[in-house]
Amino acid sequence: MSSETKFNAWAAYASKEPLKPFQYVPRPLGPSDIEIKISHCGICGSDLHTIESDWGTPNFPVVVGHEIVGTVVKAGPSVSNLAVGDIVGVGAQVYACRGEDCRECSHDLDPHCPKGVFTYNAKYADGENAYGGYSESVRVDSHYAFKIPAEISNAEAAPLMCAGATVFTPMLEHKMKAGDRVGVVGIGGLGHLAIQFANGLGCKVTAISHSLNKKEECTKLGASEFIYTGDATQAETAKKSLDYLIITSNSKSNDYGLYGSLVDYNGKIILLAAPSTNLELSPFFFISNQVYIGGSLIGGIKQIKATLEFAAKHNIRPLIEKVPMANVNEGLDKVREGKVRYRVVLEN
Repeated sequence: MSSETKFNAWAAYASKEPLKPFQYVPRPLGPSDIEIKISHCGICGSDLHTIESDWGTPNFPVVVGHEIVGTVVKAGPSVSNLAVGDIVGVGAQVYACRGEDCRECSHDLDPHCPKGVFTYNAKYADGENAYGGYSESVRVDSHYAFKIPAEISNAEAAPLMCAGATVFTPMLEHKMKAGDRVGVVGIGGLGHLAIQFANGLGCKVTAISHSLNKKEECTKLGASEFIYTGDATQAETAKKSLDYLIITSNSKSNDYGLYGSLVDYNGKIILLAAPSTNLELSPFFFISNQVYIGGSLIGGIKQIKATLEFAAKHNIRPLIEKVPMANVNEGLDKVREGKVRYRVVLEN
């Protein structure tokens, strides 16, 4: 345990209860670790799923938050990629072995590293808990902290660390390019960024939503087409009009038969959201229409660096609403009630 240093944070002590102040002693600063004074942290849907036990009971008390931005205030003696004073961001992962003999890490799949540690609700090999960004400070492996381009503000950088990297990673993996027809389902925290990244690649982007009032905003973000799912005629007209369909909505009411009909032969459906219930799919549909379905987790080191560089170059920015960290429960309620366009960012 590290002497008398204590970090003040906001933790969930039980499922579906308001977050309360929490104080913890951080892990000792290792040779490759840095300490970050947090300025901002985005609220991700995963935070809500975790504190509400949608994906199983977390290790209470749990401090969530994996869209972290702040200033490096301490650095271990082996840190060479960062320096005290640097503005950095941290996403959904804080450690992987990065070994050349690691099948996952050696193929830029470090989010799947068997020794990997997620930013919160996880444990390090020494048994210490990993605590997230709803806090004043955090300590992480320096390889999982990324310099924020000067063009991007701290508050705007926060959602890029998870939401941005999550939507851009499958675009990189599937080598999406200019002219590809890309649909985005769910125009929220992930979806509004997916539109911008796909547009930045030169793709023809179709936004798909049950909210007709989002059409104008989607156009401004870069979508050339908009499908309102409440109008069956629009979906019928758009059949087989997409090469890729990125699903960012975790709604239990998602109609995967409808979504699949929008994808052309040999097209791909990519899941980025995880509903709390299992999907009901028709194998015959996918076989007869020669449509593929898969998923993508989060971005690793290579992908997060690419995300930040691409966002800076193409002026991709999340639309955010800042809320004081002390009002974290107000921010969480805004997300629960769907009142945010499109990301709440907590601010110290």
